[in-house]
Amino acid sequence: MAVDSARDGGQAGGAGHGGACTCGDCPYGARAGHRRAVAAFVAQREELAAGQGVPAALAHSAPASRQWVSDELTRSAVKAAEFGRAEGRMRLRGRRGALIGPLVGDDNRLSTSRAVAALWVLVAVAGILVPSVVLAVSGDRARIVDGLRVGRCAGLLTVVALTCLVTVAVRGIVMARIRARRLQKLSAARPRGSDILTDDAGRGSLVDVQYAAVAAAAALFATVRLVREPERLPDIPWGLVGLVAVSAVTYLAAKGTEGGRPVVLSVVRAREAGDLDCPVRPGDDIEIRGSGFVPPGAGTAAEALGRLVVRIGAVHVHVPLVPVVGGFRSPTDTALTVPVPAEVEPGRVEVQVVTAAGAESNRYAIDVVDG
Repeated sequence: MAVDSARDGGQAGGAGHGGACTCGDCPYGARAGHRRAVAAFVAQREELAAGQGVPAALAHSAPASRQWVSDELTRSAVKAAEFGRAEGRMRLRGRRGALIGPLVGDDNRLSTSRAVAALWVLVAVAGILVPSVVLAVSGDRARIVDGLRVGRCAGLLTVVALTCLVTVAVRGIVMARIRARRLQKLSAARPRGSDILTDDAGRGSLVDVQYAAVAAAAALFATVRLVREPERLPDIPWGLVGLVAVSAVTYLAAKGTEGGRPVVLSVVRAREAGDLDCPVRPGDDIEIRGSGFVPPGAGTAAEALGRLVVRIGAVHVHVPLVPVVGGFRSPTDTALTVPVPAEVEPGRVEVQVVTAAGAESNRYAIDVVDG
């Protein structure tokens, strides 16, 4: 997050603006504010991870100092996230944003399916406009009308219809999986060009890459055919149409199976070096082990990590952020540590994780004994 912001902020702006612009009313000023906020957050996290900056009055109490550290980091992360969202809004108001706006999905990321569909719509529009220009110049109406026959343009129509239907189907699948609590989605601070080839966590996605690459290669073929025969719609061979269809079905199937809800596999008492083994009591730390605790895209967003909550019985416990150099020791996607509040009644209680995306895990029962 810090590296990306620093890279963006170093670029020169438009007329009268640069990387140091602080007006806040344009993408360059918002970018500068975001960069400064991220830099302040990273510096504070590294300082606290090194054990510096904690008030002396809290140093004697590990739980109190840990909570103070978590609160300070959360406030700093929220401020950085607000600047990031402001930068994203400013970008979408600009000239570049107006062009990419239709390609941005509900999660504020560039959509692979929308980008592919838009590419083929542009190819189809060019296939209509170019013969129209040729007709206006040459007046050879018979040849141009012959080039617009359904039999000739059936392949192009099939690919355009297929890619547009995939866009609609993907949105429906994603929304249905979110409502069914089978998929976790967090909004990005702003769209990035790499979103087309990566998953929500920013990792390269083979499914997205193959769909975009096959669609782009087929679109290039159609463009070359249009350049060579400008008086006709590009004739797409059925073999190429089949390849695009296989790629689209693979992409669609992957969207129907990706993600998952958080799962609690076990809960154990967190033991410090030198502690005696004993049951879980109010005031102890417990370590929850499982998977899916950090939704894709939240791993580098401390603001999202700060919204992670654990229900212990009837008590809601916000998971404290435990910084280490370069990141956080807790929470992670597979484990998180929380204290058992004194308000938890001794006996059999259930533990449940609620992620930043609002997804709830299964309930896991533990025994809490009277301290």
